[in-house]
Amino acid sequence: MCPTNVRPQPPAAEQIQADVTRALEEDLGTGDVTAELVPRNAWAQGQVICREQAVLCGHHWFDEVFRQLDDRVEIHWAAGEGQRLTPDQTVCTFAGPARALLSGERTALNFLQTLSATATQARHFVDLVAGTHARILDTRKTLPGLRAAQKYATRCGGALNHRQGLYDAILIKENHILACGSIAAAVAAARERAPELPVEVEVETLQELEQALAAEADTIMLDNFSLADVERAVALTARRSKLEASGNLGEQGLRELAGTGVDYISIGAITKHVRAVDYSLRLRL
Repeated sequence: MCPTNVRPQPPAAEQIQADVTRALEEDLGTGDVTAELVPRNAWAQGQVICREQAVLCGHHWFDEVFRQLDDRVEIHWAAGEGQRLTPDQTVCTFAGPARALLSGERTALNFLQTLSATATQARHFVDLVAGTHARILDTRKTLPGLRAAQKYATRCGGALNHRQGLYDAILIKENHILACGSIAAAVAAARERAPELPVEVEVETLQELEQALAAEADTIMLDNFSLADVERAVALTARRSKLEASGNLGEQGLRELAGTGVDYISIGAITKHVRAVDYSLRLRL
């Protein structure tokens, strides 16, 4: 899980370049036949306006789209990553060859509206638990091929990343426990196989929680616990392990859940229930 006291860092430049290259290839194919109607030497300028309240995210992908199409495009941002936006706020202005701007506008906006949507969703849940001990986590329920981008957007919205994938942390679930024979055996195998990685155990009952505590799991996920059982779990754990609440939480009870004293609340909706932010791109020749 990423620290909370550092500025969110975007994915490596190579990752962003690959994301954009893939997106441009599926849109341009053999070439933008409509943009070719515009004179080759035509120059244009314009701006992107946000039409609703949102949290901005996606600078790096937006810029990379036009860098790959024509590096003469100049973009000037009026708002920063993670900044709250208000309706009709100008977020950037730009100028460059008209063909490049026309060919890249949809792909650039797709990245901006999707990543801003993720950041906005994250900020929404972070605001709901503000002032409590709990921190909001994302999950692996991301758009295929855009995990690094959406995980970055989550951080821009003020939430934390859970794990990036199946390689950087161990999360022992029901089927792992069944295959290993017990929670204790699964945790022991994890410590032997990858002692450098954090180990988390998902539990469904207070009895399983006690087993995970005895096995000294770093974090314990309370899967679909009632509020009363979450409170019992917090008391029983007494800070011996970190506690993460997960399941069908619903917004109404989220703050009440955060008030129980759990360390984390993981929410898949941050990345999978996003609605694109409404941006408008206006060009002038």
